[in-house]
Amino acid sequence: MTQTEQVLKYMEDFGSITPMEAMNDLGIMRLASRIHDLGQMGYTIKREMVTGKNRYGAKVHYMKYTKG
Repeated sequence: MTQTEQVLKYMEDFGSITPMEAMNDLGIMRLASRIHDLGQMGYTIKREMVTGKNRYGAKVHYMKYTKG
């Protein structure tokens, strides 16, 4: 299974994916590239900017992707 296929299946199984989930669960370091590949294949991917905190309490922003 390609990385792009893994990302698609992950979104189907869990509803969404973030860069941290892609790295920890799938070993994929370039999630945005795989999302781009899915778009090129004709899939509609929704993007949502999420705000959280890092381990030091600083505010961070990251993208959350869902299949649309």
